[in-house]
Amino acid sequence: MNRRDAREMALQMLFQHEFTGERSNFPAFEELKTSEKDQREIKGFADELFNGALMHLEEIDSLIGKAAERWKMERMASVDRNIMRFAVFEILYRTDIPAAVTINEAIEIAKKYSTAEAASFINGLLDKIAGDCGKKV
Repeated sequence: MNRRDAREMALQMLFQHEFTGERSNFPAFEELKTSEKDQREIKGFADELFNGALMHLEEIDSLIGKAAERWKMERMASVDRNIMRFAVFEILYRTDIPAAVTINEAIEIAKKYSTAEAASFINGLLDKIAGDCGKKV
């Protein structure tokens, strides 16, 4: 399974949810050139990140807000905010995935969907959140 595909789907789903309040039907899922088994696993992981981020949204946004210090959540780009949301969920609740892996994945996704500056910003915030939560980076 390619977890990056799942993370990108989770980002797309969170982004859409933020604007519409609705859950998407796995955008770009049909573009994946993988086996049915891999597609089920990717869909399952994307679903876990999406639902988990929404279930813990208040806690996650609070952590991001504290780490951002002088930045308000509403001033952050929606893409960046939602990358951090699924990544913070993963750092907090997926103990089987090292925080460093989650942060690196978030950075690469930011480079693809946002900007190089955003990737640095996200890196700094996620590193701080992971450290504050006692996760080794």
